Amino acid sequence: MGNSQDDIGISKANSCDAPITSEAAPAYQSITVPMADITGIGATEIEMIPLGEGGTPTERPKERSKFRMLAILTALFLSLFVAALDQTIVATAIPTISAQLHSASGYTWIGGAYLLANAAAAPIWAKLSDIWGRKPILLSAVATFFASSIICATAKSMRMLIVGRSLQGAAGGGLIQLVNIVLSDLFSMRSRSLYLGLLEMMWALAGGIGPILGGAFTELVSWRWSFWINLPVSGSTFLLLLFFLDVHNPRTKVKEGIKAIDWFGSISILAFMLMLLIGLNFGGVTFPWDSPKVICLVVIGALMSIFFIYSEKKLARFPLMPLRLFHHRSNVASLLVCSAQGFVFIAGEYYLPLYFQSVKEASPLRSGVLILPITITEALMGITVGLLIHRTGRYFELIWIGMILLTIGNGLYIHFNATTSIAEIVGFQLIAGIGAGMLFEPPLIALQALVSQDDCAAATATLGFVRNLSTSLSIVIGGVVFQNSMNIQVPKLEAAGVPSNITHELSGGDAAANVMLVRNISGPAHKMAVKEAFAWSLRNMWILYTCVAAIGCIASPFIVKQALSDEHQETTTGIKMEMEVKRKIGTADVGT
Repeated sequence: MGNSQDDIGISKANSCDAPITSEAAPAYQSITVPMADITGIGATEIEMIPLGEGGTPTERPKERSKFRMLAILTALFLSLFVAALDQTIVATAIPTISAQLHSASGYTWIGGAYLLANAAAAPIWAKLSDIWGRKPILLSAVATFFASSIICATAKSMRMLIVGRSLQGAAGGGLIQLVNIVLSDLFSMRSRSLYLGLLEMMWALAGGIGPILGGAFTELVSWRWSFWINLPVSGSTFLLLLFFLDVHNPRTKVKEGIKAIDWFGSISILAFMLMLLIGLNFGGVTFPWDSPKVICLVVIGALMSIFFIYSEKKLARFPLMPLRLFHHRSNVASLLVCSAQGFVFIAGEYYLPLYFQSVKEASPLRSGVLILPITITEALMGITVGLLIHRTGRYFELIWIGMILLTIGNGLYIHFNATTSIAEIVGFQLIAGIGAGMLFEPPLIALQALVSQDDCAAATATLGFVRNLSTSLSIVIGGVVFQNSMNIQVPKLEAAGVPSNITHELSGGDAAANVMLVRNISGPAHKMAVKEAFAWSLRNMWILYTCVAAIGCIASPFIVKQALSDEHQETTTGIKMEMEVKRKIGTADVGT
């Protein structure tokens, strides 16, 4: 093989596929080899071959067969599907779960605990995969998800269910992040856009199928089947990954790996998430906003975020979230867009069923069907955006258009009331769904395009953390806005003559868990008054979400366009590679 630049396919130094070079590193030669492409599009990969004495390659890398690639992709897609499914499958079942477990206050935390743990654990899983390799950590996440699903399915109390959902969310955070990271390891910037698009389609399909499955299980069998269904899926995923995933394994010793973990960063980020979100959830509902408990939780949580930043900058040997990722304004803008999209899109999937069941008197199953327009649209846009980026290499315009449509769509939700027609409900969801569907993949591509291969996993995990944090905040803050708004409506309902036994069930944090009582109200005037109270409280939520989407619109023009490379080299993991990256960064800092 020749040694010309064309033969070795040198990548841009500033891209996520830039080759690692170092005087201290072992001698390698990068060659372009065809990689089995099950889509027929014809991707190629850059493989690193160790050089023997005299500078000749010792062994040509093996080409992955189409069957192996199909098995790997199937396992990765199923991993993300089951993690995404559990974000929405409980949406239509929560009122029934809250009633059967006798805990109205658990309405928000059945979903919030999953998303909270999902966000807090994601960067930790990513860093563990840098230390011990992708495969063993991904298998650990799948096994944890399997076990925690059993806890949820057999829960006898709300406390046990929330513990199970927290463990499930932590594992789900690992699945979501590691799937994105492994895909980024396997494919070039240009090629991975297609597979990330397929991944987004799976995510959106899970979001669409979830409420329907949850509603069907709740009505026809039991809500517990919303968790039992995870076992065959995660079990088969584990086996596929075990036998077919063949990525670099650094074989890091357990003791060395434990020493390399960013313990201060991990603990501080968990404390930040828990304290802040619990404090926000308590405020104005469980305790007054000026309660010492609420103030302490929010303030200490905020202080832990400051300690996390200090830890990442000064204390961490191998930080969870390298602060150099935030040095470029385009990266910050990409993270802001991702945050806005995550905050807004999850609200539709989580709180539209509440509108359907309370204001429209829909059953859990019918509310799952009514939310299909937004989820199907997101799925179709996911694969469409992936194909567009793969063919054209352009992503900036998609981000800008997507944020505008997402803002308009959620702004139209403000008009939802007791008399809104089905045509309006479907049309508004389509607009919001197109916008949300255009924004899952492009911010990640924009971020990865401006970081080195060394930071690709950290960048992916950081964006995932930001998105998960925003979705967690969205569920909790949205619930706080709704519950406080319903508290404002209770005196008005009492003045309108609504019986006290009904208004009592709608006060505090009880309203969301008691949507089924709407259909049991006998007086038409009283029923309409209660429906309008629900609609008005939800309207305040949609105003909040529209404002957040507008922030994403403002941030989107600051994202920089970057050419996407067709060349690629697979990532090497392990402590030695982490130390090499740290040495290179230190050398670069001295040079500047």
